[in-house]
Amino acid sequence: MSQPQIRILCVDDHAVVREGIAVILELQPDMKVVASAGSGLQAVHMFREYRPDVTLMDLQLPVVTGLEAIRTIRSHHAGARIIVLTMYHGDEDIYQALQAGATTYLLKETLSKDLVRVIREVHAGGRPISAEIAARLTERTAQPLLTPRELAVLKLIAEGLHNKEIATALGITEETVHSHLKNIFTKWHVGDRRAAVNVAVRRGIIHVE
Repeated sequence: MSQPQIRILCVDDHAVVREGIAVILELQPDMKVVASAGSGLQAVHMFREYRPDVTLMDLQLPVVTGLEAIRTIRSHHAGARIIVLTMYHGDEDIYQALQAGATTYLLKETLSKDLVRVIREVHAGGRPISAEIAARLTERTAQPLLTPRELAVLKLIAEGLHNKEIATALGITEETVHSHLKNIFTKWHVGDRRAAVNVAVRRGIIHVE
């Protein structure tokens, strides 16, 4: 009797990555890539059509991000098992993906070592989290959170706007912008705008294309 296969949807905006993953997985007698997608929107459509057992989801996708695709899929299919497979290392990326409904989080740099094992564990109902990912989540809990307004100011700083432009964009005064910046610097123990943006990018709080 043939072994039941784990049906997999692979989502990545690079065709060469999707093809490489398919090569790895097709070598496994219990796995089959039934569909692939290059965008978040396509991922949602493919999931509805194929109903895979496990979905591999990158976060950096065009138009509809991987995070948004996870939320959409999970909102309609609560039992969907989604493994985030990404280059994003930030603690905020990890936290947001798991909050959105991802089953676990896997870095592409560990691909060949862990992917097959993690797929099998997730398919069996497990939620395997590596020591590295767990450590980054623990680090996040020790970091002071930014308020929504502080985060909005920070995102505009990353776009290159000056205080006056930020004040206009958010409908606040320049003094208020300065106050938000001071709070960000204090919370993160940094001395200037560039350092604050660097921290936000490193942690995955904002992404600069």
